Amino acid sequence: MRRTTNPPRRSCHSRWLRWPVVCASVLVASCGREGVLDPQGPIASAERLLLINSTAIMLVVVIPVILVTLAFAWWYRSSNTRAKQSMDESYEGRVEFVVWSIPALTVILLGGVIWIGSYQLDPRAPIQGKSDPLRVDVVAFDWKWLFIYPDQGIAAINQLVIPAGTPIEFRLTSATVMNSFFVPQLGSQIYTMGGMTTHLSLLADQPGEYRGFSANFSGDGFSQMRFIVKSVTTGDFSAWVEQVRGAGPALDDAAYAELAKPSKAVPPTTYRSVDAKLFERILERTVAGPEKVGIAGDCCPAARQAGG
Repeated sequence: MRRTTNPPRRSCHSRWLRWPVVCASVLVASCGREGVLDPQGPIASAERLLLINSTAIMLVVVIPVILVTLAFAWWYRSSNTRAKQSMDESYEGRVEFVVWSIPALTVILLGGVIWIGSYQLDPRAPIQGKSDPLRVDVVAFDWKWLFIYPDQGIAAINQLVIPAGTPIEFRLTSATVMNSFFVPQLGSQIYTMGGMTTHLSLLADQPGEYRGFSANFSGDGFSQMRFIVKSVTTGDFSAWVEQVRGAGPALDDAAYAELAKPSKAVPPTTYRSVDAKLFERILERTVAGPEKVGIAGDCCPAARQAGG
């Protein structure tokens, strides 16, 4: 006689425990030291506080609703003979007051917090620092980032070096499709759009390396459109500028024509010289259309100013 055996109960339990373990692992991984919960600048710190406050306000409603739902489901289960419902009750004013007043107050409070935060974290607002702001022009290509230092006369691809404690004033645009500039540990994701300029002020509190990327899908090479922000001391930044000026190619017409071609996973590169008006000319060419090729382009309408 053939004997049949049931699967061990242990395997069933492990299957039920698997998902909580996976969820907990994902949650722990998302809290790593590279995200918005590990700010390294005043803007990112203010945004984390806004995120925590907003979450706490919403949990004031979410947690009671979950607990009451579970309590009602348990009390009015089919096996509970003590639970009774009066068919004469059709309206209860106190219940209606609680049901509508708490969500209304939550929406008002949450809206007020976000409204105040949106003014305090205006991307164009200047940041107070130890020294004068550093200007950096940012251009998004398919699929790489160009950083132009107009005051230093140099440029870099997929590498942004900044002095710690110095406010950085960004002007951003795109030479192709819309992208999104985002350094989570410094804060304030902002869009880059062809023919338009957006502005952003950031500051890194201390030296370190922070991950940056495009937060807006832009085609095949989107996942590799990343860059590293290196926050260094003021002395190291000056030394880096001198090093870049003494080596590497110049970003002239021929180099720009090659740069404008779509490419993926481009390693960090520097240019020893760049036209100080390159950013404006990229804007003009984007407005005029793809037939305007070359850094020395002219006769184009004024670029539009986007919010931010």
